[in-house]
Amino acid sequence: MAGSKWILPATAAWLLAIVTVPIATLRAQGPAQPDAPLVHGMFAPSSDCMACHNSLVAPTGEDLSIGTAWRATIMANSSRDPYWQASVRRETVDHPMRKADIEDECSICHMPMVRAEAHAAGRKGEVFAHLPLGGEDEVAQLAEDGVSCALCHQITPDKLGTRESFVGGFVIGKPAGTDPRTMFGPFAADTARQSIMHSVTGAKPDQGKQVQQSELCATCHTLITQAFGDNGEVIGSIPEQVPYQEWQHSDYKDQRSCQSCHMPRYEQQTKIASVLGDLREGLSRHTFMGGNFFMLRVLNRFRNELAVAAPSDALEAQANNTIRQLQQESATVSIAKAAVTAGTVELDVDVTNLTGHKLPSGYPSRRAWLHVTVRDASGRLVFDSGGIGPDGKIAGNDNDADMTVFEPHYEEITRPDQVQIYESVMQDRAGKPTTGLLQAVAFAKDNRLLPRGFDKATADADIAVRGSAMNDRDFAGGGDRVRYRIPTGSAPGPFTADVELRYQPISYRWAHNLSSYDAPEPQRWVGYYDQLSGGSSTVLARTTRRTE
Repeated sequence: MAGSKWILPATAAWLLAIVTVPIATLRAQGPAQPDAPLVHGMFAPSSDCMACHNSLVAPTGEDLSIGTAWRATIMANSSRDPYWQASVRRETVDHPMRKADIEDECSICHMPMVRAEAHAAGRKGEVFAHLPLGGEDEVAQLAEDGVSCALCHQITPDKLGTRESFVGGFVIGKPAGTDPRTMFGPFAADTARQSIMHSVTGAKPDQGKQVQQSELCATCHTLITQAFGDNGEVIGSIPEQVPYQEWQHSDYKDQRSCQSCHMPRYEQQTKIASVLGDLREGLSRHTFMGGNFFMLRVLNRFRNELAVAAPSDALEAQANNTIRQLQQESATVSIAKAAVTAGTVELDVDVTNLTGHKLPSGYPSRRAWLHVTVRDASGRLVFDSGGIGPDGKIAGNDNDADMTVFEPHYEEITRPDQVQIYESVMQDRAGKPTTGLLQAVAFAKDNRLLPRGFDKATADADIAVRGSAMNDRDFAGGGDRVRYRIPTGSAPGPFTADVELRYQPISYRWAHNLSSYDAPEPQRWVGYYDQLSGGSSTVLARTTRRTE
């Protein structure tokens, strides 16, 4: 395991000159000879960093170990992600003429360190050449580390926040002459501590406030994806995920950063290193809390096949903490009206988005939806919209039943087979729904819940509302109101309405559209999903109210 390595002497490898160039610029350059060697020495493995940044215990007794926390995150396991591996294989099957470009693009933020070393040598990044993971050499270790310490902490402030920095366009710095590489952090380090870090990693620490800025996160979490035609030609593009731009168009841009939610600070004084560590205020926990609790449990269940290094209990704790944050900080639901008029239950359901971006945000496989049930005075179920099955399907959802159609946005719901689903639905150039990123040229629907302060009338095209939600006056910055008008016939009242806002990070269609691909990674993923699909969703918020 990578965590078994501790104090290491500095070697000449760590002092190699490093090419300073934006990753986006390297992407545009043609590859050198296929057998050109990688440029080694650009990145230290995570095990070097753990030598001093583990075994950190706060005065309150809380474990603040940076390496331990990171090891159980999606960031640390980005290259192990079996859904990502399956999706990359799908795209190379669909677009064989673009295979090298696809692997290069898809390794930008899932295997960023080996890709950066390949680009520095004039080569394209690869994915499947590094699989399966678990090798012992330097390249294998960097591939296994995913998004690691040395990657994020070597990003310079150059061009951050500009379009050129997006899609992995971060800049990795170049040492001057024989100077060591620079690792940026939020705190300044004195000469003695600089020497200690240099002796272990070959790098020198320096204060760099960019590690606390949303613009650094935006380099990998702003992805504009090109679509290819039958002959490999570019036919369009879509904003695959743009949470940074959503945040910029909200009230949160002046209030909270990405790090403030996803790397919450420990505000009291505590040591940030176990070897001669100073007391510091505001250590950022390296928990990188996101929304994919399901993938964490997939990684844990199939840990041996996926070469997972994090302990099982740490992954389960991370999954539980992810759900806890989702339930406490993502959304609320309430019933503004619950009445009976002429044999019809009338409910006005309000959904509030508490996050600083759309809900759900990020990769378009994610969806949230309303599950609404109504029972009569005897407890008999008279209405059920949005129930989730053990296979991960939403009852009544058109797209789960038929991949060629999708559920529209609703202002009013009157039947059980109508479901309010907050999601983005991509379409190909023939106008058909698709889950193929490199087939998609537009969004047929995007009614994901908007953050507070988001003005859909002035939003740029990359973050625009798509479909009928654009004309729904109750769908606005901060949330949505959905009216339910439910005929009850002769059922006796009063009636009890139960409302859940549910969330699924990888929806049924996004998983099962891979089943037709006769390749090991897609088939493996569908098998994983089917075994764990009963736990593929969770409740974000719920409420209950009786009719008046």
